[in-house]
Amino acid sequence: MPQLKTDASNFMSHLRHLAAAQRKKYQKLPQIPGAQPRPRFDPPTNSSVRAESDFAFSGNSAEHEARLSAQPVQHYSLSNPVLAGFMLTVGVGLALLGWYILTNVGALSGWIVGALFIALGLDPAVRRLEKMGLPRIAGVALVVSIFALAVVGLVSWVVPKIANQTVQFISDFPHEFDQFLNSDFFSSIDRQWGVRHIVDEAVTQATGEFTADSNAVGSFLNNLVDAGSMLANIITGTIIVLILSLYFLSSLPLMKAWFVRLTPASRRTRVSALTESITGAVGHYVAGQAIVALLNGTFAFIVMLIIGAPFPQLLTLFVVILAFIPLIGGVSAGVLVSLVCLLDSWQTALAFAIPYFIYLQVEAYFISPRIMSKAVAVPGGIAIIAVAAGGALWGVLGALIAIPVAASLLILVKEVLVPRQDEH
Repeated sequence: MPQLKTDASNFMSHLRHLAAAQRKKYQKLPQIPGAQPRPRFDPPTNSSVRAESDFAFSGNSAEHEARLSAQPVQHYSLSNPVLAGFMLTVGVGLALLGWYILTNVGALSGWIVGALFIALGLDPAVRRLEKMGLPRIAGVALVVSIFALAVVGLVSWVVPKIANQTVQFISDFPHEFDQFLNSDFFSSIDRQWGVRHIVDEAVTQATGEFTADSNAVGSFLNNLVDAGSMLANIITGTIIVLILSLYFLSSLPLMKAWFVRLTPASRRTRVSALTESITGAVGHYVAGQAIVALLNGTFAFIVMLIIGAPFPQLLTLFVVILAFIPLIGGVSAGVLVSLVCLLDSWQTALAFAIPYFIYLQVEAYFISPRIMSKAVAVPGGIAIIAVAAGGALWGVLGALIAIPVAASLLILVKEVLVPRQDEH
C-alpha cells in the first residue's frame, strides 16, 4: 500500500513536469491573439477629475496649491496688432472653409439632416420598447426593421403604379386638356371672361417655340438623362439615409452624452435637461406629423377611389408629401388634387374638395391636437414664416424641418433667454 502511494505521487509529479515543459514550449511559440471585444467610442469618464479632487482633499492640499502656483500662467492678449491680425485672418479663413464645405457637399448634408430627423422620430418608439423591458439594441433593430419593410413595401407597390400613371398622365394630358377646353364649365367661363383666345395663343406660342428650336430633341434627351441620374441619386440617397438612420438611432444616447460632456461642467445639468427637452419635442413632432400625413393621405386615397378620380396613387403620394408641411401643406394638397380632378369634370373636383376640406377641419381640431400633444406648440404666424424661410433656403427639405427647428428655438428662448432677462 505505501509503495502504491509512492508510485502515484511519482506519476503525478511526472505529469506536472510534463505540463510545465509544455507551457514553456508554448510560450516560445508566436502567440495568436484570441477574439477581442470590439472597441467602443464611449464618453470619457470623470476619473481624471476625481483623481485631481482626491489629491486636493487627501491631506496634501498645501502641496497641491504649491504645485498649481508653480505652473506658469499664460495670458494671451490681442493687443499686439500682428497677433490680432493673424487671429482675425485665421478666423475668417476657417469661416470661409466651413462655408465652402457646406455649399459643396451636395446632397450629403440633406441626407444627414433627413436621417437625423428620422432617428429622432423613431426614438419615442424605441424608448417605449425600452420601458417594456426590451434592450435598446433590440428595440432599435425591431423599429428600424419595421420602418425599412414599410419603405420597401411602399416602394415596391406604389412606385410601379406611380410610374405607369405618370406616363399615362403625360401621354393623355393633351387629350384631357382638349376635353377640358371643350367642357361646359370652361365654355361658361369663356363666355363671361373671354379667356379662350388667351389659352390658344399661349399653347400656339409654346408649340411654335418647341418646333422651331433646333436643339429641342437634344434638350429632350438631356432631360431624360438627367431624369435617370436623378432617379439613381434618389435610390442611393434612400439607402444612405436608412443606414444613417440606423446608426443615429442606435447611438443617439451616446451622441447626446458627448454633446453634454463638451459643455462646461457647471452647466452640464442644465444643458442635459435642454437637450432631452429639445430632442424629445422634435422626436414627438416628427412621429406625430408622420402619422397625421399618413392619415391625410389614406383619407384622400379612399375619397379618390370612391369618386373615380384620375391617377389616385400618384396624387396620394403628393398629398402625403405636402401633408408633412403643417398649416399650408394640407390646403395645397387639396387644391392640387382638385385641379387635377377638374380635368375630368367639375363634378369630380367638387366631389373631392368638399369631403377633403371637411376632413382638414376635423384633423385640425380633433386629430392633430391629440397626436401632437407631446410636441411643442408653434404659433401659426411663426410656423408660416418658418416654413417659407425653410423652403426658400433649402427647398422641400427645409420646409419639412422648419417647424422642428422653430420649436427648438422656442424652447431655448423660453428656458434660457427669458429667465436670463428676468434676472436683470
